[in-house]
Amino acid sequence: MSTVSTPRTVTAPTTAPRRRAALDWRIRFGVLSLIWGFSFLFIKVGTEAYAPFQVTLGRLVFGTAVLAVAMAVKRERLPRSARTWGHLAVAGFLLNALPFSLFAYAELTIPSTLAGICNATSPLWGMALSLVALSEDRPTRRRVTGLGIGFLGVLTVLGAWQGFHGLDLTGTALALLASLSYPVGWIYVRRTLAGSAHSHLSLTGGQLLLATLQLAVVTPVFTTLPTHVAVLPLLAIAALGALGTGVAMLVQYGLVAEVGPTTAQMVTYFVPVVAIAAGVAVLGESLTWSTPVGALIVLAGAALTQSRPKAETGN
Repeated sequence: MSTVSTPRTVTAPTTAPRRRAALDWRIRFGVLSLIWGFSFLFIKVGTEAYAPFQVTLGRLVFGTAVLAVAMAVKRERLPRSARTWGHLAVAGFLLNALPFSLFAYAELTIPSTLAGICNATSPLWGMALSLVALSEDRPTRRRVTGLGIGFLGVLTVLGAWQGFHGLDLTGTALALLASLSYPVGWIYVRRTLAGSAHSHLSLTGGQLLLATLQLAVVTPVFTTLPTHVAVLPLLAIAALGALGTGVAMLVQYGLVAEVGPTTAQMVTYFVPVVAIAAGVAVLGESLTWSTPVGALIVLAGAALTQSRPKAETGN
């Protein structure tokens, strides 16, 4: 997930000195896990009254607004290079517009708990793709084993032994495609924007702005204005964008700067746990034994795919 295994940002190296944050990094780590875990609940609530593209557009508008405020406070400027903007347009599509929309459509027919677990397969897709697209990521026995374990976990979650009975295949496929879109975007960013002189905030602000414009063009074509404003779903969309997209990115940057990408990426393994708990406790979604068991297997496999020899794991 970019420099850190997180599905929503463009990152670039920074040489700024680390400054001590007001809150302990463990607290911010927990907050980030909660925000991203609850994002799938917010999507589910939002799609109860608004079309998936409308949910995604609202999410991007609120998320971009948070980044715009942060950029104004820090006096950051957007990139000026036309080439950079071209790369950011592709990144915004692959890392934001496409996966956000796919998850919104998926949750029309699958529970938020399943969507959260599908999101956890991103490191598995990423490892599989990096072996082909990134020559520096060579396969190891441990990582290949992790890939196999992870997809065994996916089959467990989906109930493969009972012929996927009761599973909405279309919705599940959309959620898995969304999780696949992230590593495709990360690889593209790594090849085109790694080492950029622009700051994380500047690049991500531009990325979200372009993703918002993409949805602003698409949404009116495929949706109609709602006949009335549903307040609770609208609040869920606002929280999804402002917290799950905007604030979460800013928290992530701080974690990477303070504890390094290796530790910060561990948030990935807590997100589906929170998503399952939120879906069951708040939305009353049903849960069979195969869901949490399969989720644990997925996370174990993902952890193995992200592991490195000790000589390579320094922050």
